[in-house]
Amino acid sequence: MEAGFLALVVFLGLAAIWLVFYFIPVGLWFSALVSGVRIGLLQLVLMRWRKVPPSVIVSSMIEGTKAGLTLDSNELEAHYLAGGNVSNVVHALVSAQKANIMLDFKMATAIDLAGRDVFEAVQMSVNPKVINTPPVAAVAKDGIQLIAKARVTVRANIKQLVGGAGEETVLARVGEGIVSSIGSAASHKIVLENPDSISRVVLDKGLDAGTAFEILSIDIADIDVGKNIGAQLQMDQAQADKNIAQAKAEERRAMAVALEQENKAKAQDARAKVILAEAEVPLAMAEAFRNGNLGVMDYYKMKNVMADTQMRENIAKSDKK
Repeated sequence: MEAGFLALVVFLGLAAIWLVFYFIPVGLWFSALVSGVRIGLLQLVLMRWRKVPPSVIVSSMIEGTKAGLTLDSNELEAHYLAGGNVSNVVHALVSAQKANIMLDFKMATAIDLAGRDVFEAVQMSVNPKVINTPPVAAVAKDGIQLIAKARVTVRANIKQLVGGAGEETVLARVGEGIVSSIGSAASHKIVLENPDSISRVVLDKGLDAGTAFEILSIDIADIDVGKNIGAQLQMDQAQADKNIAQAKAEERRAMAVALEQENKAKAQDARAKVILAEAEVPLAMAEAFRNGNLGVMDYYKMKNVMADTQMRENIAKSDKK
């Protein structure tokens, strides 16, 4: 019984000691003290209550103090509570100071809260970054397609990191410049002979305006000859003209067939009227006989005239053969 009670007392005692050292980080306070960082023990305790890890603040202040920076613990806490990366900001400030880059705490925290990696930006200011563009296809004035790839060397522009455009904008502008440069060339051979002309034209356009980068150089890494777009367009145009001509010819043929059918119908109608008229002749003659307007001799004379006419027609047909 006594042994169990003693074990419980020991456990509670250890738990109490752990809680005391957790909320009162004496070790961190001592590390800050020997490193020349003046921060109160009560302030470290209050950081716990504000849900700010004291280790992050203390280690960052130690790093900044050793590098000769003057940092305020309250500003570091405020940046942490705002969702920023305190350690990354301090790393960036130290690197910027060593590289003689103008970067203050306010600017660094603004860049960090904007979602950019401020430490990487400082490193990119010291060591420029090379961005490879995707293949860019353009057509020269002679109709030959060229496919170019470029390497863009950029350096971070610290002042434009907040609100400046990113890599996608730089690549889009460089691609637009390559298309414009190749498209203005009289012949694709000129571009192949002097690919550096593309770089000069693109650089002169000031493509890095409003971006978070400064373009140092644009180098054409590769350029290949693609399709003969001009010839392909001419072939497509010729095929289109051919199709249009065929459609118009078919339309004219259909109209001719319709006109022929209409003429045939008219001819048949005329023949039908003639037959009807011929059928009425005997009736008219009979009526004339009854009325006394036509005699027998008149009838025979008419038959003789008709026979003579038919004989002449037969003689004319035989002469033509």
